[in-house]
Amino acid sequence: MDKWFGSKWFVSAVSLAIAIILYLFVVNIESPGTKQNDPNFTPGGSDETEQLKDIPVNIKIDKEKYVVTGVPKTVDVSLEGNASVLRPTAIQKKLDLYVDLTDLDEGAHSVEIEHGSLPKGLKAYIEPKNVDVTIEKRATESYHVNVDYINKDKLAKGAELGEATIEPSTVSVTSSESVINQIALVKVLVDVKDVEKSINKREVPVNVYDVQGNKLDVQIEPENVMVSVDVSNPSKEVAVKVPTKGKVPDNYEVESIKPDKEKLTVFASNENLKDIDELKTEEVDLSKIKESGKVDLSIDVPEEAEVKEEKVPVTVELKQKKTIKDTQVDVENLPEGLTTTFSDGTNDPPKIDVEVEGDESDVKDLKATDLTASIDLKGLEAGTHDVPVKVSGPEGIKVKALNKNITVELS
Repeated sequence: MDKWFGSKWFVSAVSLAIAIILYLFVVNIESPGTKQNDPNFTPGGSDETEQLKDIPVNIKIDKEKYVVTGVPKTVDVSLEGNASVLRPTAIQKKLDLYVDLTDLDEGAHSVEIEHGSLPKGLKAYIEPKNVDVTIEKRATESYHVNVDYINKDKLAKGAELGEATIEPSTVSVTSSESVINQIALVKVLVDVKDVEKSINKREVPVNVYDVQGNKLDVQIEPENVMVSVDVSNPSKEVAVKVPTKGKVPDNYEVESIKPDKEKLTVFASNENLKDIDELKTEEVDLSKIKESGKVDLSIDVPEEAEVKEEKVPVTVELKQKKTIKDTQVDVENLPEGLTTTFSDGTNDPPKIDVEVEGDESDVKDLKATDLTASIDLKGLEAGTHDVPVKVSGPEGIKVKALNKNITVELS
C-alpha cells in the first residue's frame, strides 16, 4: 500500500477521479431545470407511463335538485411518473376524477374533468379533458308497467299465453323535465321461447321508451320487477287414421289395419284445435305388405300443433287364400258287407283340392296333413252314389272342398 501512495501515477489517477466526482456534484446542484429541482422528482428510478382505461367520473352537484347529461361515465387516463410510485397507483386504479358543477346554473356548460390529489411524483393526463354538459331540473313521475313478449312465435307448440301479473305494477322514473316529457312507454320484455308452462315471478328489467321506440337513459325505481304469466296447454283427443296406397298381391286381402292407439291427444291453441278433427299417419304401401304384423308409422302433425308420440304402432292383418292339393279323404260309416269302388277303379277315395282362407300368419304354412276330409256312407245301399265331401281345418280357417262330391259305387 505504501508503495502505491509513493507512486506518482497512482496519486494522479486518484486525484482525477475525485475531481470528476466533485464537478458532477456541483453541476447537479447549480443547474436549473434538473429533476432534482423538480418538486415532483422522486429519487431512485426513471419516469414511465401507464394507460388506465375506463376510470369512473363523479359529478359534484345537488343531485336532489338537478340532473346532468353529457358527463361520460368513464374516461381514459395516462399516468406519468417515477416507476416506484406509478406502478402501485396504476394497479389500484384509485383515481378521484370529477366534474365540479356546484357553482353553475341550469343550462349548457363546457367543464373540465379534474382529478384529486396524486402521490408525489405523478402527473395525470385525462382524455377527454373537457366535456359539454347540460344541467336541468330533476323530475320524477310514476308510470304503469306494461308487458311485451319476445320470441312469441317460438312459444312451445300448443302453449297459449294468458294473463300477466307484475309486482310492483308501477315504477318511479327520474330524469330531467325534458326527458320525462319524452316518455311514451314503460315496459318489460319477457322472453317466452320454448315456454310450455306458467312463468312464476321471473325477475326482468324495466325499460323506458320515447314515442319513436328509442330507449331512454333514465333512473328507474325499482329497476327490476317480478313478472308472472299464466300459460295454458289446450288439448283434445282425436282419432288416428291410417291411409293406404297400392294393392296387396293376388290371393291376399286386407283383413284390418288398426293403430294400437285409436286416439291421440293433440296440443294446440284453442283457435287451432277447432280445425283438427283427426291425425293421419304416413301412408301404408299395401304392395309391400307380404305378411301380417306391426309397423311403426310417423304421424302427420299440423305445424301449429304437437303430440307427445312421434310414431304409432299399427297392426296390419292380411287374409290369405290358397289351394292345398292332394288332401286325403277318409271313408266313414261304410255299411257292413259292402265294398267301395271309386271312379279311378280303386277302393280308396281320390285325393281332393281344398281352398283355405284365413289370417296370412295361419295360412302361409298350412299343409294337406293339417286338414281333414271325409265322405259319410251311413245308410247307403249297393249302387252308385254322389257323396258330398266334408272338410275341416284349424280353428279360424275357412275351408272349402273344390270337389264337392265324390262318386262311389257300393257293391
